Amino acid sequence: MSDEAFSGTGPGVRFTAADEEKRRGVRRMKTIATGLLAFATLVFALATWADSAGAGAWAGYVAAAAEAGMVGALADWFAVTALFRRPFGLPIPHTAIIPTKKDAFGRSLGEFVGDNFLSGQVVRGRLAALGIGRRLGEWLAAPGSAERVTKEASAALRGVLAVLRDDDVQAVVGEAVTRRAAATSVAEPAGRMLAKVVADGGHHGVVDLVAVRAHGWLTANHEEVVQRVSQKTPGWTPKFIDHQVGERVYKELMRFVTDIRDDPDHPARGAIDNFLADFATELQTDPETIARVERAKVELLARPEVQDLIASTWAAVRTLVLNAAEDEESELRRRIRTGVRDFGARLATDRKLQAKVDGWLQDAAQYLVDTYRAEITSLISETVAGWDADDASRKIEANVGRDLQFIRINGTVVGALAGLLIHTVAVAFGG
Repeated sequence: MSDEAFSGTGPGVRFTAADEEKRRGVRRMKTIATGLLAFATLVFALATWADSAGAGAWAGYVAAAAEAGMVGALADWFAVTALFRRPFGLPIPHTAIIPTKKDAFGRSLGEFVGDNFLSGQVVRGRLAALGIGRRLGEWLAAPGSAERVTKEASAALRGVLAVLRDDDVQAVVGEAVTRRAAATSVAEPAGRMLAKVVADGGHHGVVDLVAVRAHGWLTANHEEVVQRVSQKTPGWTPKFIDHQVGERVYKELMRFVTDIRDDPDHPARGAIDNFLADFATELQTDPETIARVERAKVELLARPEVQDLIASTWAAVRTLVLNAAEDEESELRRRIRTGVRDFGARLATDRKLQAKVDGWLQDAAQYLVDTYRAEITSLISETVAGWDADDASRKIEANVGRDLQFIRINGTVVGALAGLLIHTVAVAFGG
């Protein structure tokens, strides 16, 4: 078959330039081996003629050596050829072994790999010997590694954010937040928090602020307050009396607000304390209050403004993360670099952490091996089964044939030496 036919045939079999170079080497070795057989044949013919012509005893020795060399060369030629094709095209049993047994070889190879390389014990032992945890820690702690990891992580993060559609993410975020908030009771937790705030006096600052703001507003809006009160008096009262009533109400409001602002023990403050404490208890124990709060929560979540706010959070988070990922001096990247470097330093020295990381890797590898062993081995067997038998045979011959030709050469040489030895012994004991 021509080189062109050989280099482009067979499904699943690809012949590379390296394979072609190996084939040329096989042809050279075949030429040498065949030439050695031809040389032994020629020597045998000449030595036999010389012996019959009375040339002397030496001719017998040479003829015996050449004859045995021919037999060895022919036997090894048959053995090597039988691996890849049928010698002289004859249907001799147990020849063309590789083409006819290709599928069986593929199955055997798959089983061999599965039993000897893809067993959980072998994988765990190999990973344990490598000490991946310690090596990973040393690499992460080395100068420049943390920066490289951070750079690659930032690029990956930017890539992920680039391919995500904002509408899809916003819909998912909105649904997740709404569903989680709707499924979570807020009345009882709010009641417990309010009770703790009241018990600790944490609301006093809010009361102080409201009192100060109320006093300031009344001071700044004297005439408006008086006017509004005057407008609420009966229409039959004189105007000056309406004004006097407004002034009186304003002064009472100012006195009341001022007293609350200046007196920490004012009864109104106590009333606020009692109201908040009672409300906190109702939030935790009163079914009607709890139901009202939950209904209010659902109604609030259903408002379009709230849904828009929830959905818009993704855009803000995305922009924030992208900016932080692109800026080498951002707080995010600094924290990642520091975290990676610290983790690497700890992993390089902490044997317990190394054992934990190695254990995780071993468990993961064993899971993959145990789960996908059949798929991996079937890949080998199915790939070999998909090869064209003749092309697979030629590819294998291209890769191992050169060494096999040495068998023919060695057979010729060893046969000749063995024939010479046998003839010498026969002459010695027979003479």
